[in-house]
Amino acid sequence: MSIPKVGFVSLGCPKALVDSEQILTQLRAEGYDISPSYESADLVVINTCGFIDAAVEESLDAIGEALAENGKVIVTGCLGARPEIIMEKHPRVLAVTGPHALQEVMGAVHQHLPQPHDPFTSLIPEQGIKLTPRHYAYLKISEGCNHR
Repeated sequence: MSIPKVGFVSLGCPKALVDSEQILTQLRAEGYDISPSYESADLVVINTCGFIDAAVEESLDAIGEALAENGKVIVTGCLGARPEIIMEKHPRVLAVTGPHALQEVMGAVHQHLPQPHDPFTSLIPEQGIKLTPRHYAYLKISEGCNHR
């Protein structure tokens, strides 16, 4: 099975760039590859700017280009705070989130491009690794050492 690839476009100010870095970091941490082109991506995330009219137009153009080249687009960022503008011009967009929305973006990515399976992490039980027998457990009620 191939590793899912996400294309990414970051528009706007340094604050938007920080949001883009956080999203890209989370994508890589979860096992997604980052694609350098729309064609090789399974999905595209666009971090938009909506501050001035020229930035809105640039964002809408980037969304349109990604839809034409790839077809699967998630939009986030400042223009995403006004989803009606995006959906009016590009109704095929998969999801729209506002700025500072890492969890919402990742939720949309997971919905449309399932997280890759890592055979090593799936070996860890959901309840975690225990160092005591099954019938035995400690309940931690304070921090620090009692042996002073």
